[in-house]
Amino acid sequence: MKLGSTKERSYRMLELTLLDLLIIGAYLIGMLLVGVYFVKRIKNPGDYYVAGRTLGPVVLTATVCATIIGGSAMMGRAGLAFTDGFKCVMTAVPYLIGMFIFSGLAGRIQKVGATYGITSIPELFSRRFGKSSKCILAVMVALTMMGTVAAQVTATATIIRLLGDQVGISYEMGALIATIIFFVYTAASGLFGVVYTDVLQFFMLLIFVYLMVPTASVIEIGSISEFWTNLDKSYLIPRIDGEILGDIVTYLVFTMAGAEMWQRSFAAKDAKSARRGMFCGTAVYAVTIFLILFMGLAAQQILPTVVSDYGSPDAVIPALAVKVLPPGLTGLAVAGILSVMMSTADSYLLVSVQTCVHDLGKTVKKDMDSKMEILLSRIFSIILALGALIIALYIKSAYDVLMFAWSFYAAAAGLPALAALYWKKATTAGILSAMIGGFVVCVGWKLAGQPFGLGAAVPGAIACGVLLLTVSLATCKKHPSVMLE
Repeated sequence: MKLGSTKERSYRMLELTLLDLLIIGAYLIGMLLVGVYFVKRIKNPGDYYVAGRTLGPVVLTATVCATIIGGSAMMGRAGLAFTDGFKCVMTAVPYLIGMFIFSGLAGRIQKVGATYGITSIPELFSRRFGKSSKCILAVMVALTMMGTVAAQVTATATIIRLLGDQVGISYEMGALIATIIFFVYTAASGLFGVVYTDVLQFFMLLIFVYLMVPTASVIEIGSISEFWTNLDKSYLIPRIDGEILGDIVTYLVFTMAGAEMWQRSFAAKDAKSARRGMFCGTAVYAVTIFLILFMGLAAQQILPTVVSDYGSPDAVIPALAVKVLPPGLTGLAVAGILSVMMSTADSYLLVSVQTCVHDLGKTVKKDMDSKMEILLSRIFSIILALGALIIALYIKSAYDVLMFAWSFYAAAAGLPALAALYWKKATTAGILSAMIGGFVVCVGWKLAGQPFGLGAAVPGAIACGVLLLTVSLATCKKHPSVMLE
């Protein structure tokens, strides 16, 4: 018997059974307990930030995939598929291509990290280009990662509101609950807890969301042929405009400097594991892109008023899961969605914490000991999570939050990150001018209302590349940088 509601809706079957709610609660409590269990594995900052550089290819595959198919990628793109159809694929494929390219870089990143004791991109910049480049990049990483955490908060709050609407839980209360879960989990366990729970969450999401929900949706509709007959084919027509082009450039360039994936590469036990884990996780992500498109389009036929019912297209996948799956499986699907968003948020929150405490904090206080660094990391897990909460309360679309956070970072840091790894002639002056120029142009273009409808990441990335090339070539003879072997 479904739990009752005091308000009539078009879709009463969206209300969860007591069994589903118990499964969701038990699963989330279990994940938190696992996080607390890993507290005893944290002996030093290296354990907290890069899991002691112990991750093999299987664990890396799971954590990479769980991170990139989290809340904003899954729920945001499903909502985009519901409202704009094929646009969700056009913006996902550049990220996919970028991640395959990054898989080739991951071995080099792991090797450099293990050789020089580097655990973050700002540390790499510090060794090659000095403290000024490290501090500028660290601020950008911290802001970007906090914005990405906010995207997970918005997605999680949407689900909690969907579940808790029966007892009057608002979006704002859902966002607060999500934030508390995120910082408790991150503060307790660091990367150890994140990556090892990712393995379970990875399989949960694949089985109960990406396989069962599309299958049950076909059964709900009647057949694939009926789905195709009822589908508005205009949603499958590829189109390019300035905004989409901006998103494409953002995703493609962002992957070159995605701090969360650099962290995973630094945490790999060897270069081969880093490459294999990144490649396999990305390959699984490739399959999920089209499953998300299908679920978004299927929801048009099964739940045509889902956006008006729940106030956001981010509700498409959880609402669809609750509608088409039987009791028990519904609880497992929603628990899988929530837990993976929790893991994704923790990944980005941890990077933001590492940047503030390890990269910036130890630049100011060089003699900070390990115990103090771990303590401050846990404190900043709370501070930065609350910052993400404020952003989430201001922008209630996971996709909009994600693109806001990623566009300026992609424009300012993507090409410099590649240069730091491979280009011997890159100089401190070239890197600084590129990062500052890319950021200023991107933000300025956005504030100007994105002239010609062109996404801000495009002119920002162009400015960054031009400045990096010209300034570095002009200064490389007089002020060469130290290339890491």
